[in-house]
Amino acid sequence: MLACFAGWRLFVAESVINYHEFMSTEGPSNFIRDIIIEDIKSGKYGGRVQTRFPPEPNGYLHIGHAKAICLDFGLAAEFGGKCNLRFDDTNPSKEETEYVNAIMEDVQWLGFQWDGLYYASDYFQQLYEWAIQLITAGKAYVCDLSADEIRAYRGTLTEPGRESPYRNRSVEENLDLFERMKKGEFPDGSRTLRARIDMTSPILNLRDPVMYRILHMDHHRTGNEWCIYPMYDYAHGQSDSIEHVTHSMCTLEFENNRPLYNWFIEQLGIFPSRQYEFDRLALTHTLLSKRKLLKLVEERHVEGWDDPRMPTLSGMRRRGYTPEAIRNFCASVGVSKTNGITQLQQLEYFLRQDLNRIVPRVMCVQKPLRVVIENYPDDLVEEMEAINNPEDSSAGTRTIPFSRTLYIEEDDFREDPPKQFYRLAPGREVRLRYAYLITCKEVIKDSSGRIVELRCTYDPATRGGNTPDGRKVKSTIHWVSAAHALSAEVRLYDNLFVKEDPNDVAEGQDFTANLHPESLQVLHDCKVEPSLRDAAPGTKYQFERLGYYCVDRDSGQRLVFNRTIGLRDTWAKIEKRATTGA
Repeated sequence: MLACFAGWRLFVAESVINYHEFMSTEGPSNFIRDIIIEDIKSGKYGGRVQTRFPPEPNGYLHIGHAKAICLDFGLAAEFGGKCNLRFDDTNPSKEETEYVNAIMEDVQWLGFQWDGLYYASDYFQQLYEWAIQLITAGKAYVCDLSADEIRAYRGTLTEPGRESPYRNRSVEENLDLFERMKKGEFPDGSRTLRARIDMTSPILNLRDPVMYRILHMDHHRTGNEWCIYPMYDYAHGQSDSIEHVTHSMCTLEFENNRPLYNWFIEQLGIFPSRQYEFDRLALTHTLLSKRKLLKLVEERHVEGWDDPRMPTLSGMRRRGYTPEAIRNFCASVGVSKTNGITQLQQLEYFLRQDLNRIVPRVMCVQKPLRVVIENYPDDLVEEMEAINNPEDSSAGTRTIPFSRTLYIEEDDFREDPPKQFYRLAPGREVRLRYAYLITCKEVIKDSSGRIVELRCTYDPATRGGNTPDGRKVKSTIHWVSAAHALSAEVRLYDNLFVKEDPNDVAEGQDFTANLHPESLQVLHDCKVEPSLRDAAPGTKYQFERLGYYCVDRDSGQRLVFNRTIGLRDTWAKIEKRATTGA
């Protein structure tokens, strides 16, 4: 399966990806890639490829943006071109420097480096001058209709629009009013600058769209220099043109905007950038609306934009996702002209594949149950050799202390074991990972009847888990030495939403009705092996038999781990079927 993604494999050198060596004709094909190939063959744009990734800095990037990033930067690199990072910062009411910084960090973490860093606000003066050019040519006019009136005049898909009563103002009056708009003489919402196109056009976006609106609001870069701000549809294509973007890629919801994109470029006679639309990413159990993600943050349903349950790149990074897993996933979903839904499990598949390959194995007991090995010497401590990563022989080995008193998982013991449960039980023998075979002899309970300790014996001849006499032992469990274990907090994360479609709600409800009440469980008294004493935030591990975990930024005097993703647990599935019939 992975062979088809070979062309998208990324090789990192000094934290910067060299794309020119890995992209080939064997990479995953998509229609935009095919267009670029034909453009190069025909000599269009002189065989040059220039793309851009143009996020609005009004929130944090999420997994949906990752697909666009991989496409914009990946195609430019494949064909020896360049890709700019350009912030679409034309709406000061929603944009912040915090988001700008976070976006730059996320793009670089994902493995990409832009060739040019730009802002739409860099072009405010040029966009203003082009607006003057359109007014002078009779292609734009100042309109006094309110936003609601403009919508009412616009018409519908089956009915033509009506012309604004201000549509036929003279060029001189329009130039005067637009200059006064710029000087701040009019209040917010009182006037707009509109393109003068065709109110009867079957394409609604060509029915005299708004180019500028009045906003008396400080901008994160330009301060109070401007009080008129260009609309996205006016600024975007011209920004592409200024940067000589050859292939401007965006998601399918902008397909209806393309005629307007082309109209502005044609009327101004500037560099002919072209827009191409592709399917946006949608994942089960996931919301990728920045407006709704902001609501989760503001209403404190999550800790913040980087909460490990969030689909933001910062949240996924904190949870323990790797850039390569995300890149390989984005390659696997392909590029098409039809929107669809991708199962979350597909992303998780690539995550497990990558983590399994690169992370060291360690032992952690999440729900400790005390075990005393009665025939093991009181004062003896042995060092057991453990493999760091069976997928990587160069990862070497480590030693783990073994002593008379251990901790094992509560779930690895059953006093009355059901069928197909092969772990520890009274009178049963199991293998301790890297250590000995032990047999449970006695169960100790407290006054409430809760099991607090197991008394066991061990077979000294089975060090390393060997069975010299060839006897069969069906189960191997993990453990830590009680005297040497470190205490840790483990945060178990699950899907943020219980339904595959979080927007599937009853009348009168919103998507928050589908929030998973147990998307986060915190275990406060976990025990980990002593090799993790100096584990740094961001470091990833596989807790043997449990899953993949990442050291959280909250880790300090006390270790804190986030569960990135679990392993497939055969017994858990058997037990669930037995209890629920599922």
